[in-house]
Amino acid sequence: MNDTEKRLQDIVHAVLQSYKKHPDLERIGQTHLPTKEEIVALVQDIQMLLFPGFIRQEMLDPLALPYIIGQKTASIFHRLQNYMEEVLCWEVSQKGFNCQDDPQFSKRVSGIALEFLEYLPTLREVLAKDVDVLYEGDPAARSRQEIVISYPGIQAISVHRIAHFLYEHKIPLLPRIMSEYVHSQTGIDIHPGARLGIGTMIDHGTGIVIGETTEIGDYVRIYQGVTLGALSPLKKWNTPHTKRHPTIEDHVVIYAGATILGGHTVVGKHSIIGGNVWLTRSVPPNSRVIWEAREMSPSVEKEEMMLCPDSNSKISH
Repeated sequence: MNDTEKRLQDIVHAVLQSYKKHPDLERIGQTHLPTKEEIVALVQDIQMLLFPGFIRQEMLDPLALPYIIGQKTASIFHRLQNYMEEVLCWEVSQKGFNCQDDPQFSKRVSGIALEFLEYLPTLREVLAKDVDVLYEGDPAARSRQEIVISYPGIQAISVHRIAHFLYEHKIPLLPRIMSEYVHSQTGIDIHPGARLGIGTMIDHGTGIVIGETTEIGDYVRIYQGVTLGALSPLKKWNTPHTKRHPTIEDHVVIYAGATILGGHTVVGKHSIIGGNVWLTRSVPPNSRVIWEAREMSPSVEKEEMMLCPDSNSKISH
């Protein structure tokens, strides 16, 4: 054995040893999981049912449409069922169990897949409202069709609403893969656990982060660079569903760069959160929270101000 072969052999041995040292970073000889590419293809096909003719911009013949939609629906059903079975079996295998020990397992998974497909007409109604709000709220939008084809906000929201359904049904992995896929495409990071009301408007969208336990009411507008996050992001919570992220009530506007943190933080209805605001406590309905530049001294550059509707004075924080 020459020196090169010896070094290659040593490298292989070292890599194999690292697998043993860090078992959470490998999945060798374990239950099969769907690939990211398969999940992305599934999401795109679901979006095709939601926005026919716009996803991949297919030419759809009205006469053949019932057959095309029927074929696509059946394909989505079987793939979604298979992928859910795989990730659920993988999840229980991590705890030392076998999903096949449950005689009702496949029937329950099939029921979730059917329930999801039955939800699609309702989901289209919700997405139609999301598109309407974007069209009415963005003077640059020329048509609803333009929004569906080109706006990252509606793409992120549509995938989120798909992922959130699966998250609510306790399906592991698939929702997060979906959300991270659309995050990589749009720069909009919405955890699948976040609750979004109807008529959610995401304008521009780049750099938006919405955490897992965020609750957003109806007709909320969110602009680029907004973070709805946890107040203690470095803390590992014992219970993953602890309310760590803020609640945004109906008809709130959050301008670019605002950061709103904490599970106890509630932004009341019809409030306006100005650009670059850092907010870690609740504000009542009809509030305006802004940053105001002050020319007082070099040590005082900015001060957070809230204009209360019941008073003519500004209250500093």
